[in-house]
Amino acid sequence: MAKITPRTLSGFMELLPAPQQQLERMMDILRKTYALYGFTPLDTPVIEASEVLLAKGGGETEKQIYRFQKGDADLALRFDLTVPLAKYVALHGGDLSFPFRRYQIGKVYRGERAQRGRFREFYQADIDIIGDGKLDIANEAEIPSIIYQTFTRLGLKRFQIRVNNRKILNGFYAMLGLTEQSGDIMRTVDKLDKIGPDKVRGLLAGELGLTEEAAGDILRFIAITGSNQEVLTALEGYRGRNEVFDAGLTELETVVKYLAAFGVPEENFAVDLTIARGLDYYTGTVYETTLLDHPEIGSVCSGGRYDNLAEYYTDKQLPGVGISIGLPRLFYVL
Repeated sequence: MAKITPRTLSGFMELLPAPQQQLERMMDILRKTYALYGFTPLDTPVIEASEVLLAKGGGETEKQIYRFQKGDADLALRFDLTVPLAKYVALHGGDLSFPFRRYQIGKVYRGERAQRGRFREFYQADIDIIGDGKLDIANEAEIPSIIYQTFTRLGLKRFQIRVNNRKILNGFYAMLGLTEQSGDIMRTVDKLDKIGPDKVRGLLAGELGLTEEAAGDILRFIAITGSNQEVLTALEGYRGRNEVFDAGLTELETVVKYLAAFGVPEENFAVDLTIARGLDYYTGTVYETTLLDHPEIGSVCSGGRYDNLAEYYTDKQLPGVGISIGLPRLFYVL
């Protein structure tokens, strides 16, 4: 009988005992840190009904999801831990205390091109705070302050939590008359770090059909840089032209003020107008965290505020805010 050559599929993580112990130690630090802030552990199924996972994934989700048939059932492997959380809270809301604070460390699956630090099967480590009807904006500052404490406990020093607000972006695109295309524009702008401004301009003018003037306005807007206060001051120049923009700017100013009050040094967080997050469910504050000495691996921790994630499962308003750490990227650095 011919022997089958043993192999591990490309993009799937399999470690020898010593690095596996290192990974377990890293996850233990995360669990202990999350628990200190009142987050309780949760697990959800790896496989869900496709309609549950795709209800509000948007963007690249449908292209990357692992989907299959088993009998008459249309099933999929979870793409992230946030959408299953929305289903969980909608299903079990009557048995939970709010605001509901949970952490979850588990494997997720994405059918994308495998490369160092980016796998098709990988661990995410999430924290989320879910409110019942409302959720105070202080939570949107607490989340990045926990990122700061977590990364510090892992021994990292040179990292930056980049913060923006989707309402600012939505309001700005409304000023340009581009509301209908705002989602596609944000997903394109989100690629800025990977492909550069010239290619982003090309996509905006080519694939999305924007005028050269509109593409230029967008690139100039997201290029506003400086200290946090300088960026906020520059944004004040746009105030009064759109209500959504004004609301987002007020929220961003509040988050920046609270972040300082939570003890996060300014060198570890920055207002960055290029941050949009590709997923459609974010509605307010958004975050991405990068390691300053390893820009090549991209964001190692991202997330944001979402107001309507559970709307496909319940009429109850369940706003939330959370972040997700992609463990393989951090693991290779640490």
